[in-house]
Amino acid sequence: MNTNKIKLVGAAVALSCMTFIAGCSSSTSKSTSATASNNSDKSVTVVLKTLSSPYWQYVQAGAEAAGKKLGVNVNVVGPSAESQVMEQVNMIQDQISQSPSAIVVSPSQPTTVVPVLTSAVKAKIPVLLIDSDATFDGKTTFIGTDNATAGAQAGKLLGSMLHKGDKVVLIAGALGNPATDQRIKGAKDELIKEGIKVVAQQPADSDKAKALSVMENIIEKHSDVKGVFAANDDMALGALRAVQAKHLDIKVIGTDGTQEAVQSILSGGLAGTIAQSPYNMGYQGVENALKVADGKKISNRIDSGIQVITKDNAQKQLDFLKSISK
Repeated sequence: MNTNKIKLVGAAVALSCMTFIAGCSSSTSKSTSATASNNSDKSVTVVLKTLSSPYWQYVQAGAEAAGKKLGVNVNVVGPSAESQVMEQVNMIQDQISQSPSAIVVSPSQPTTVVPVLTSAVKAKIPVLLIDSDATFDGKTTFIGTDNATAGAQAGKLLGSMLHKGDKVVLIAGALGNPATDQRIKGAKDELIKEGIKVVAQQPADSDKAKALSVMENIIEKHSDVKGVFAANDDMALGALRAVQAKHLDIKVIGTDGTQEAVQSILSGGLAGTIAQSPYNMGYQGVENALKVADGKKISNRIDSGIQVITKDNAQKQLDFLKSISK
């Protein structure tokens, strides 16, 4: 095993927001009351890809913590699943009609969502994107991970655990999701550089059950696979279940750094994950939305950072996640 290939790089998960603790919620809509009179007349809407997974609940927790700290009304909404693109479009349209001071969006499918975001700009509502970027006139900023870099780090990590010529599988998110597409491309490029063979690449819509099914089918055709990279942790955990059911020795790497994934690493399940900073994305999204609403200038690109998580540093990451989930 070549353990010297990988350099565990990436910005550490920022702890500066840890004093602003907020519990995660699984509801599809939640408002945070203002606590400071100078911002009580402002409102920030946050439209996520979904609120049904731990990752997006961390984003929600960060957004709501910022609302409480800064005294701005924050409303967080999201569709029932990441694949429900039109549901997200309808939610954005509904929020625009309520004329918030600013809107923070993580677009599930930019090509579909951009027209409604453009309508927000025309209505003079600042639009800030988090997690997944999109190109359109009038966008205020993008706050999030460089997804290609995250994928590349995953590819390096997985490659360090394998040998040249070994076969791997890539499990992507919903078709057209730029964040997961970029992660897959970044990982694929690095794996090919390492001489690793990609024998299958299939979408599983960022869904654990779908990833389980996809991986079961892949194993039937490629029983000699040695590694898997999944573009989010839910899919990685689904793929892991298929691997464990067959009692196979296959290294599985995910992305996001969710609590369940980190616990799996500690218990010998997943081999690693590329952790994003979803809490910070949510917090910084609201924080910068308020700045824009106050007429202040902000950067057009804000990197929220990544961190490579393996068994060596998983406990530290787990402690952090538990602290923001209280």
